[in-house]
Amino acid sequence: MVFLYVLLAIFCSLCALAVVLGLLYLLVCIRPRARKADNPRLLCHYAHRGLHENSVPENSLAAFEKACQSGHGIELDVQLSADGEVMVFHDYTLNRMTGKDAKVKDLTCAELQALSLSGTEHTIPTFSEVLALVNGRTPLLVELKGEDLNAELCPKVAALLRDYKGDFCIESFNPLLIRAMRREMPKVWYGQLYTNVCKDKKKIHLLNILLTLMAFNFLARPDFIAYNYLYRDTVPVKLATKLYTAERFVWTVRNREELNTCEKNGEHAIFENL
Repeated sequence: MVFLYVLLAIFCSLCALAVVLGLLYLLVCIRPRARKADNPRLLCHYAHRGLHENSVPENSLAAFEKACQSGHGIELDVQLSADGEVMVFHDYTLNRMTGKDAKVKDLTCAELQALSLSGTEHTIPTFSEVLALVNGRTPLLVELKGEDLNAELCPKVAALLRDYKGDFCIESFNPLLIRAMRREMPKVWYGQLYTNVCKDKKKIHLLNILLTLMAFNFLARPDFIAYNYLYRDTVPVKLATKLYTAERFVWTVRNREELNTCEKNGEHAIFENL
């Protein structure tokens, strides 16, 4: 009989702990700031890494010019070179886009700009060059790249954006970068990028589980959620966007049918090949 009482006590304690953790997750961890955009121009569709095609590579000045001329917003990626220049490039490694077996962070700006994008005449631009080119003609959605605790990218990006007169918002998969960037520019509109990290990386460990649960929103305090369209109906996305009414962005939209679905759902598409 004593053994049964002990088991019952353990069970009740576990249930109470589960309730407490569930409430902590629901009321604190996943809760976004969900501030509505002061600037309605930011609520548009964005060309993913610019309007690119075979002869116009992604994240190139030509792709950004095409987006400007077509009247689309521009989504782009920023990370640091070895000498601290803010470069516009998506991958952490250079292999796919340039054939160079190296990481962006290990080469200087000059070395990076000497490389050809996809065998074309186009090269990797600096963020300064992109800002000068766009010059406020269309909104920018700037993704901060970073897989660790290093946030030195943030003050450098902020220094460039403080002098920029155009419309922009900022997003990242890394909640610590959003948190660090908000310290630099508290009034900017911020978004948390989201996907099912466990499925995408095929690794189930604590960090990936917490990222998949969007449990670091209490650090990022995002205003909008930019989620992988494959996971738009998952519980974390619905909690952040339906319960807490964070604005909804969806990536990467690659056909007209999916774009129509986005518009029907009231989502802002990050698109390509349309």
